[in-house]
Amino acid sequence: MSAADTHATEPVTGGRPQLPSPLTTRPAAKRTGRAAGRSRQSRSLPYLLIAPALVVMIGVLGYPLVDTIVLSFQDERRNNLWNGVAAPWVGFDQYTSILGDSEFWTVVVRTVVFVIVCVVGTMAAGLLIALLMQRVSNWVRITMSSVMIAVWAMPLLVATSVFKFMFDSDYGLVNQLLTRLPGVDYTRHNWFLNPTTGMGIIALLVIWGAIPFIAISLHAALTQVPKELEEAARIDGAKGFGIFRYVTFPIIKPVFIMTSTLSVIWDFGVLGQILLMRNGQPEQDYQLLGLYSYTQAFTVNSFSRGAAISVVTVLLLSGIAVYYLRQLLKIGEVE
Repeated sequence: MSAADTHATEPVTGGRPQLPSPLTTRPAAKRTGRAAGRSRQSRSLPYLLIAPALVVMIGVLGYPLVDTIVLSFQDERRNNLWNGVAAPWVGFDQYTSILGDSEFWTVVVRTVVFVIVCVVGTMAAGLLIALLMQRVSNWVRITMSSVMIAVWAMPLLVATSVFKFMFDSDYGLVNQLLTRLPGVDYTRHNWFLNPTTGMGIIALLVIWGAIPFIAISLHAALTQVPKELEEAARIDGAKGFGIFRYVTFPIIKPVFIMTSTLSVIWDFGVLGQILLMRNGQPEQDYQLLGLYSYTQAFTVNSFSRGAAISVVTVLLLSGIAVYYLRQLLKIGEVE
């Protein structure tokens, strides 16, 4: 390589090669370090902001869950609780006892049937009301939303008292209305002598209280459906149900799955409605998993057995929740 080529490849200032100056490189290094520090702070800031909420959630939710799991491996009864004596460890005895009990599986089947009826009824009624809200005027929609919010905010004790009055055997409104029909006599008819009709009334109470949340949530999802897609499907010859099935429902499906999952979780934990409707002493045929766990813990005084039933219930709900989450993830992958 010639001298001319060498000079050509070097930066020249005033005929001399330009060397890097320490005065110009140090500030650049400092700027790079500061930028990296700011980047690390920006990445850690969200975690710092949610840290207080996480601590509260761990204390409020995590500790009771861990304590329940620990309790299920013991045999704690009332004398242990009152005398402060440590409960003995029994391992998986509580689980083998309840899983081998035919009464427990009867309660599980009854709970599953009850949940299916409530969820199907709630989602169907909520979806129909949401579709109706799309087709009424603004003032009617506002009135419907206000009424549903009032129903949603009604205390459980008040709502249960209303249903008890409606189906009361002595002066119930339903019995009086049915008796006025030709050839029908429901005077002093007790709806709760038959557990099937009794559980049906409790299911109506649960559905009635859950419809507002479902309807308002699905209505909010329906407002996100582009009108252009529905109009294009209508031009192509699609009818009402076809438009809903192939255009509307795929768009609101994530919200539908989310609300149905919440309904399953809520209906699995039904307890207060049964206790209040049966005056605090529900018969054996009215036992659901939540009430069965409560009865075993505070009536039979086997706190560990009740804890074990609660853990099994959580595991069942976790399996259902995982299934629905997988459905949501599949929807996200398709989109």
